[in-house]
Amino acid sequence: MSLKKNPNSTPEAAEPAAIDPVTELKRAASRMSDWRARLGAAKELAALKAPQSAAILRRLLAEDPVLPVREEAYRGLVALGEQAQAPVRKASVPVKGLDKIVVRIRKSLPNGHSFSDFKEKLKKMRLDVYDVLEGDKGEQFDAWLEEQWKASF
Repeated sequence: MSLKKNPNSTPEAAEPAAIDPVTELKRAASRMSDWRARLGAAKELAALKAPQSAAILRRLLAEDPVLPVREEAYRGLVALGEQAQAPVRKASVPVKGLDKIVVRIRKSLPNGHSFSDFKEKLKKMRLDVYDVLEGDKGEQFDAWLEEQWKASF
């Protein structure tokens, strides 16, 4: 029995299809456990000036929990000539149920654990929460998180 090659099939050594930059940036803008990737995507989408850029930036402006990402999305929309309202810092913590998360993680650690133990466990167990809080709190993140940890005892 002889195997014939299908004349309509693509060659095995075919070049991979070019990746659409907007598709890659849309993926980066959706990475909820990496606010820096979302921030970078917002900057690049504005610079790219693709037709889909404005829609992705509008979503980031409306829904992203991290203020610097929302601010960059706003700047990008303005640079694209779109009407947008500047974001404001939300009065509440951007993570629903944070108190319960902090208590649950603290209780999962042995008695007498340190703040650095708690911080590392939070990062391992809830990277999404850690990332949002780190991006939202900026340079005050460690001090703020330590206060939350102390208040959970």
